[in-house]
Amino acid sequence: MEKQPLPTDDEKTGTAESEVDGYAGEESQQGSSSTRAGWNSKIEYFLAQVGFSVGLGNVWRFPYLCHQNGGGAFLLLYVLLMLIVGIPLFFLELAAGQAIRQGSIGVWRYISPRLAGIGYSSCVVCFFVALYYNVILAWSLFYLGNSFQYPLPWETCPEHRNVTVKECEKSSPTSYFWYRKALDITDSIDETGSFNVYIVCCLLAAWTVVCLGMFKGIKSSVKVMYFSSIFPYVVLFCFLVRGLMLDGALEGISHMFYPKLAFWADVQVWRQAATQVFFALGLGFGSIIAYSSYNPKNNNCHRDAFTVSFINFLTSVLATLVVFAVLGFRAKEKVLTCIESNLKELSEQFHSGYVDGSLMPEFNYSDPRSVALEGYRSWFKQYGSKVPGNLTDCDLEKEMQAGVEGTGLAFIAFTEAMSLLPGSPFWSALFFLMLLNLGLSTMFGTMEGILAPLTDRFKTLANNKTKFTIFSCIVGFVIGLLFTQRCGNYFVTMFDDYSATLPLIIVVVFETFSVSWLYGADRFLDDIEAMLGWRPSVIYKYLWKYICLLAMVGLLLATTIRMFIKRPTYKAWNQETASEEDLEYPGWALAVLASLIIFAMMPVPVALIHALLQDRRKPTSRDTEIGQYSIVSTVDTPLTDMSELDLKNGVAASVS
Repeated sequence: MEKQPLPTDDEKTGTAESEVDGYAGEESQQGSSSTRAGWNSKIEYFLAQVGFSVGLGNVWRFPYLCHQNGGGAFLLLYVLLMLIVGIPLFFLELAAGQAIRQGSIGVWRYISPRLAGIGYSSCVVCFFVALYYNVILAWSLFYLGNSFQYPLPWETCPEHRNVTVKECEKSSPTSYFWYRKALDITDSIDETGSFNVYIVCCLLAAWTVVCLGMFKGIKSSVKVMYFSSIFPYVVLFCFLVRGLMLDGALEGISHMFYPKLAFWADVQVWRQAATQVFFALGLGFGSIIAYSSYNPKNNNCHRDAFTVSFINFLTSVLATLVVFAVLGFRAKEKVLTCIESNLKELSEQFHSGYVDGSLMPEFNYSDPRSVALEGYRSWFKQYGSKVPGNLTDCDLEKEMQAGVEGTGLAFIAFTEAMSLLPGSPFWSALFFLMLLNLGLSTMFGTMEGILAPLTDRFKTLANNKTKFTIFSCIVGFVIGLLFTQRCGNYFVTMFDDYSATLPLIIVVVFETFSVSWLYGADRFLDDIEAMLGWRPSVIYKYLWKYICLLAMVGLLLATTIRMFIKRPTYKAWNQETASEEDLEYPGWALAVLASLIIFAMMPVPVALIHALLQDRRKPTSRDTEIGQYSIVSTVDTPLTDMSELDLKNGVAASVS
């Protein structure tokens, strides 16, 4: 297979221009239908890429994984996997998008028509993610609206006829508000229930904001990103400063970062670290490719890969500090309350003659707030079992583990901690406004991963992009009503755990194999050298061909095997016991899970079969269709038309 010639020296005259000069505004490019929009500045591009990669997972997924999997040891493992797997794959997607100037469909179709299905699969997964991700924004809007009250509605349990509601009394005010007021959740996924009117309205508002931010493409979304990408950092720093001033913050952070190297021997820890790297960088969605396709040809995408990746990692660490400083304060308050309750009961039993004086602690149990946690736990381990009654071991670590993952962290644990702070409505409004902005910037990237590839591929959609954007948001809202039912939270969990994980890993496996083996890692590095003016290290060749590919295949196998060994479960809220319980998905739900995965991956074999059938019909054109990918012109205007490029490649092929 002969490689197409790279642009001549005359075509490279723009490479000497500065990077910033290479960015062009959309206004100067609208005069021609054969042009492609570009970023106005490097800042806009960075805001978009960082905004997409930094999302809700950095705040409520990374801290949980770090805490559960060895603390500081998990951080080291995460950095290692990010360097040898995450950044090389991130660089691969950035370079492919910037070189070919197309969305994910166009990129893989341009390398070979047989690979077009990879891009379509990315679009399908992006659509699945957008459906449930915007529901989380709706929840954030609901809580944001309820934050402008004093006291906050989740600070105390409600009363019915002067009697505290039992469900709230058995759990907590924050858990009750989340499960009963916000979700009004059913006991299982089998019970659908009616629609939640408040969440439906919030979902409509969320999709309206996304639509308004996207209907003019990157030029409108980036204006919102100036706020949505920067504001979360302001809030995180505010929470960090406030959190470090709280009693228990240092205990929380020390519990968080204490390294437990023994966890490295657990294969599941490696799997979870690799999965977090994978999703944190947004690999496989097509959004990275779409955003980089608006870059000038001489943009240093290699430096961008490292910069965005480390900003993402540092954001995760910052969010982890904030989360565990605040959760440490919450846990300390709960433990002190526990000690106070136990010592009160102990004192009553002693004065009633039920407890021998030799069993009584040496510390001043008449003033529970002055008792140190270590002193109480030391006494409890020695004498607790000998004392009648229901005394408990007030464990700080156990309290810190309660509800620190996903929605449990954001809408229960963190919400409860904020209710204990002076000026709680202010901190609550600030927190949920931060969640809303984190989600919005990620939603913009996810929608771009759908809209850009399809409008690049189909001229009809490109000519009606505004209508297509509005139509996509309407469809997303209508289908998203599924998640606003009383059982909607269970469907959110289903989509989050399974609809994206396997398909995205498979997509990235195909991407890596296609570039490193089918197209050729050396050829790809040649093209990057022609584009950037310098050649990246040869180490990328071996990382792409062996390390990254084997790591992704291993992650795919580990995830698949785990699904088959252990039947998928979800956490359901039991109204009678007012607690969560693990339930297995029913048969019909497993069928839905399988259908989502199959539907997401179906475009890959369909496109391959379609291309093979076309090859049989037109055998003479086979050499001109496969392997035609080459670097486009690096002139300073970043708007090379792909149709012109195809024409050049076709002429070159016919001459050769």
